Amino acid sequence: MQHKVIDLKDVVIRFAGDSGDGMQLTGSLFADMSAIYGNGLATFPDFPAEIRAPHGTVSGVSGFQVHIGTEAVGTPGDFCDLLVAMNPAALKSNAKWCKPTAMILVDGDAFDEKGMARAGFTTDDPFTELRVEDRTLIVAPITTLTQESLKDSGLDPKTVLKCKNMFTLGMACYIYSRPLEYIYQYLERKFSKKHPELIEPNKKVLNDGFNYAANIQAIPNTYTIAPSKNKKPGTYRNITGNQATAWGLLAASEKSGLPLFCGSYPITPATAILEELAIHKSLGAKTLQAEDEIAGICTAIGASYAGNLAVTTTSGPGLSLKTEALGLAVMAELPLVVVDVQRGGPSTGLPTKTEQSDLNQALYGRNGECPMPVIAAHSPSNCFDAAFNAAKIALEHMTPVMLLSEGFLGNGSEPWLIPSMADYPEIKPPFVNGVLSEGEKFQPFERDPETLVRRWAIPGQKGFEHRVGGLEKNHAGVLSTDPANHELMVRERAEKVARVASCIPPLEILRGPASGKLLVVGWGGTYGHLLNAVEEVGDAVSYAHFDYINPLPANTEEIFSKFEKILVCELNSGQFVGYLRASLPQFNYLQYNKVQGQPFLVSELVDAIKKEI
Repeated sequence: MQHKVIDLKDVVIRFAGDSGDGMQLTGSLFADMSAIYGNGLATFPDFPAEIRAPHGTVSGVSGFQVHIGTEAVGTPGDFCDLLVAMNPAALKSNAKWCKPTAMILVDGDAFDEKGMARAGFTTDDPFTELRVEDRTLIVAPITTLTQESLKDSGLDPKTVLKCKNMFTLGMACYIYSRPLEYIYQYLERKFSKKHPELIEPNKKVLNDGFNYAANIQAIPNTYTIAPSKNKKPGTYRNITGNQATAWGLLAASEKSGLPLFCGSYPITPATAILEELAIHKSLGAKTLQAEDEIAGICTAIGASYAGNLAVTTTSGPGLSLKTEALGLAVMAELPLVVVDVQRGGPSTGLPTKTEQSDLNQALYGRNGECPMPVIAAHSPSNCFDAAFNAAKIALEHMTPVMLLSEGFLGNGSEPWLIPSMADYPEIKPPFVNGVLSEGEKFQPFERDPETLVRRWAIPGQKGFEHRVGGLEKNHAGVLSTDPANHELMVRERAEKVARVASCIPPLEILRGPASGKLLVVGWGGTYGHLLNAVEEVGDAVSYAHFDYINPLPANTEEIFSKFEKILVCELNSGQFVGYLRASLPQFNYLQYNKVQGQPFLVSELVDAIKKEI
């Protein structure tokens, strides 16, 4: 059979293995290399929920899916063109994600009697048992070949085995015509300071994997995915949602002229935001790893009172613990950004899986009448703008703001055009200015008549001494239990949040006609999947996506009124559609929900949309 080089528009690769097999690094390197090459891409790291699952079992499988294309891609892909499975358990848990035309590459050395038993196979033919025997199967002795490649490296046997992922990456690079130079540069950066002895062995085993793939008959064809020719000019980098969130907050710090303070407690999948901010002390960022979630938010509130751009980061269980302090920030009317990277719940739930089930908590999860703006990021790179805008609203409207991200976004990545800060607006907190006239007393809760925003006085400013706290006060800052004053302040705080609608972009129809029978609606990280699904269905349906949830964009009612039915799709049991029914009850809402700890598949969304039209 003659070897062919086939041009493809896009391809999906899924790397899977035990937690110690380095599949997350392998997938990340493949993605970063493709981003530098100029491809569009989207990634989906899929971590096991157990910290130390038994070796070789299905529950311990770690996966990383990457979708690369000649143009921008919006999702990590439904099904894969190449599955790399480093052990029988990885094959068993991921074979269902293979396309009918897929290649399956496995480490044949791992498919011994012991490995097959741990994975739960009942026969000695795993491919037939999983009904994938008709795929292109590449059974390579990767462990043996890695050992042979590095037999003269001087590395100990345990370290040699850790290089299996580099051999496998070399094979994948051959199959999809990926250049190895970026990976060489990565190895030099990673090991040059502390472990320079690891650079050449890793380069060698990577190159040997590439050459091995080039010389075996099991790979009939190789493929190319050309770089995009339609990208906007500029400098791009591959970025995760958690990195983008941290950088968006740093950009807001620069544009506001305020130092950034982040008080947080580590929690999956939000920890990387705190870690990223801690790197950037040179940009004025101060970070505190607090002893618990409550201390994290309370230190942030204190930093806000002292005049900082204050941030706290968490996930669902931590947000529960921050609830009481959130009420304090609302009552004191202090700016604060609360980032919630959502995961599967309730309680500890599925710590490493994605979900959109904290929306009700973000909207209502505080005692008393306690409204705050709620924003949702819709892609990994959009986390930058979402974080920047959350900080801008918090600082200019003197309110805590909830920024909802998701595990899928926080850990996932895509190319990001590095912006110019000149293109971003200034952030102007409502600080008190000047001095008080003789006999005048500062009124800390006196409001701007247009926005209802109070002024911000920093402790130590002479004449502007005042009290804030959790007890109700009047405009003068005096403790008050007067019923009429309490109702006045409750209504003013709610109206202040409602008036944020005048400062946010209007809702847009992103795809399809401006009126019709069916409008598909989503929010947060469902953006790419829904957009692709609506594009596949065609002009019989339209699509709108919400980045701003409370308040809703001012033209939401106008947009909805032009459609007979509204199909709301979300990764929970129906929280956003419930909110819409309460806010705008006059419309005909339908819903499509998934609560599996996994993102939507485009194919299942297409089926759901077609069912309604």
